Amino acid sequence: MPPASRRRVRTYDPDRTWNALVAQVGQVRDAVRALPEAAYALPSGLPGWDVRLLVAHIVRQVDVLGVLLAEPEPVPGGPLTGLDAWTQETGPIADRLDATTRAAAEAMEAGPAAAVEAAAGRLAGLRDEALRPGRLLPEPFGGMRALDFTVTRLVELVVHSDDLARATGREVPLDRQALAAVVRVLADALAAKAPGNAVEVRVPPYAAVQCVEGPRHTRGTPPNVVETDPLTWIRLATGRTGWAEALESAAVAASGERADLAAYLPVMS
Repeated sequence: MPPASRRRVRTYDPDRTWNALVAQVGQVRDAVRALPEAAYALPSGLPGWDVRLLVAHIVRQVDVLGVLLAEPEPVPGGPLTGLDAWTQETGPIADRLDATTRAAAEAMEAGPAAAVEAAAGRLAGLRDEALRPGRLLPEPFGGMRALDFTVTRLVELVVHSDDLARATGREVPLDRQALAAVVRVLADALAAKAPGNAVEVRVPPYAAVQCVEGPRHTRGTPPNVVETDPLTWIRLATGRTGWAEALESAAVAASGERADLAAYLPVMS
């Protein structure tokens, strides 16, 4: 792997990305349809939010693509926000997200299931413009390629699908392509946050990255290896699970004196 400063930027296939987004929205829609009314008052696992607020937030994360596509396109040549930077910029707007999510929940007059259904319907008409080559969006942190922003919708949908499943005790299946993309986005974000080649982080079958400053590994078995499954990695990278907790439960295997990622997690909050 090249040094961190010259790390190759990963690309995402437009059609696979879009199909994964539509599929994951469908999984959320089906799961919410099946929830009893009492489930919406359950704690979501996110501070101060019940399941109704979580669903309202998911609806907003789907709808924001259409909102941004409807705004004037940025002039080409300006600074762009990449996926690595996006993972670092969601935390500072937490208060704003909370306020807009609560407003969205109040606006769900027909109920959460109808709101998700409507968002899925609105998404269906956005494909051609969202995937148009070179299309830029006036993303809140600066301009962003529409395809990259669509990938961020996968991150939001997969992470919050897992939140919804854990909060309600009901399965919310994760589309395989969506899961793969999210694992890779978050693994790349770790490599950007902790550049280096001393530790190899493996999330089979989707990603392997090198990170953390220290001696560069060149051949054979790396001396510092972290390995975990895709869902555990997503929970670690987004702060749903702590490093010590994951080690204690054997959800993570870590070998080598530098294979401690506690200082670098979560990579996204």
